[in-house]
Amino acid sequence: MGTDSGIDSIFTAAGTSLTILIAVIAVIIGAGLIRSYASWSRSSAQPLLSVKAAVVSKRSRVRSQQPYEEGQQQTRTDYYATFQVESGDRLEFTVSGRDYGQLAEGDVGKLTFRGSRFQGFERDNNRVIQFG
Repeated sequence: MGTDSGIDSIFTAAGTSLTILIAVIAVIIGAGLIRSYASWSRSSAQPLLSVKAAVVSKRSRVRSQQPYEEGQQQTRTDYYATFQVESGDRLEFTVSGRDYGQLAEGDVGKLTFRGSRFQGFERDNNRVIQFG
């Protein structure tokens, strides 16, 4: 009889621990979703801006994910471009692979963005960086 109550208490403790673990994971996922939505919402509320800018650098980041099955490795490439505006401020945006391929360091043109989201870049025929 003493053994049965000991086993019951172990299962009760394990069930409580599992419930707490699931609740913590749910809170972490919920907080991440809320933070992502808040960032998206803030960017969407910003006005669409177009400013004269120059492409000052480009970079990419390749990430590998663990394969679900043997021999199936997944990779993802993120592309970034940094622009310098007339005030001297630099802005870095995540850009698509297509935009990344069409941008070259030193390009000058009109940068269009909304909040922290890149909308586009229209290159001028002049590739010389001159502000003012």
